[in-house]
Amino acid sequence: MQSAPKALRLQIAVLGRVNAGKSSFVNLVTGQNTSITSEFAGTTTDVVEKAQELTPLGPVLWLDTAGFADDSALGDKRLQKTIQAIERADVAILVCNGDTMGVPEEQILQILAEHKTPVIKIFNKADVHHISSNDGIAVNSTDLSMRDSVLLKLKSALIKVCPDDFLNAQPMLGDLAEPDSTVIMIIPLDYEAPKGRLIMPQVQAIRDCLDHNQNVMVVKESNYKAVLENLKNPPSLVVCDSQIVDKMVAQTPQDIKCTTFSILMARLKGDLAKMAQGAATISHLQDGDKILIAESCTHHAVDDDIGRVKIPNLLRKKTQKTLQIDFVSGCDFAQDLSAYKLVIQCGGCTVNRREILSRIHKCSSAGVAITNYGVCISELKGVLQRVLEPFSDVYEQYEKVKLH
Repeated sequence: MQSAPKALRLQIAVLGRVNAGKSSFVNLVTGQNTSITSEFAGTTTDVVEKAQELTPLGPVLWLDTAGFADDSALGDKRLQKTIQAIERADVAILVCNGDTMGVPEEQILQILAEHKTPVIKIFNKADVHHISSNDGIAVNSTDLSMRDSVLLKLKSALIKVCPDDFLNAQPMLGDLAEPDSTVIMIIPLDYEAPKGRLIMPQVQAIRDCLDHNQNVMVVKESNYKAVLENLKNPPSLVVCDSQIVDKMVAQTPQDIKCTTFSILMARLKGDLAKMAQGAATISHLQDGDKILIAESCTHHAVDDDIGRVKIPNLLRKKTQKTLQIDFVSGCDFAQDLSAYKLVIQCGGCTVNRREILSRIHKCSSAGVAITNYGVCISELKGVLQRVLEPFSDVYEQYEKVKLH
């Protein structure tokens, strides 16, 4: 449980007005003093994260947020962090003072409705408030003897509202190859590869194949051609790192399906069709167009960083246009996207599906195309059609935009 990445946990945002008892509620359900509590409003100033195992849901991540209706000097900045937590949350918990539904609670419910985030109401401080509503769970968060009964009710409510794509997540690639067949994964060990380990999408892909009773061969790009030629039976699928996609395509017979880890992540974490359509707009870029490159993590950029160096260079070389390129990282994302023609999002291996879908929705609402690193690179290297072939419906949508 402790080793489960944040990106694979059900993320639950705990929301409410200041001093509603949000942090006390988190402490109650986790059984630990995760968050600092006091009688003073605004004690929680930033998002506090706490991992927990909730059987039968599995690993979850609690997001204890700063309260609404904070009149302090930093209230607006704290609220902005809370909104960012909502954008990545799969489920929201609304903690109320009793069953009172005032302006702050209505504001929260409106924001959650706009994000289509399911919500569970917690009527806190039930020891001092008469709870007449049956539209939530009555709780006294400071009464630790209530923990077991509250958890039973909470888990039942979570199961009812939990998004289907969390409970019944689609395979990463297991459905693209037959059981007992061979999947080859080409993994370059360049200076960007972490020493002594593989990156998360590679590990997830290997595990997904094993879960679907497929045989996995992991090779370096320099050995791929020889391994392919020595196989008695051809592989059902070949997957490679996006940065060597052109070399992989050149060495893979046309009758063997192939794709990239980043395309698989676009399918798993977001909307592959939208990402492919976004890549198709690259050929329509003009001089002066603005592009936003968004990293979800905050890794230290190397000299030849994929997002800050390689993709901008490939874009300018392919389009032969003068492009304006902006960069954001971590939870930061442009609030006003109207100035951009294209957003290029990273693979999102460190964030959950909800956050990527939220960014896709923001772009769609603003009429801005969006793609991801690997889909973009495959397009810039002229092989996106080939590596989209395992996804026939996506390929057709890509072609429509490409030819428009």
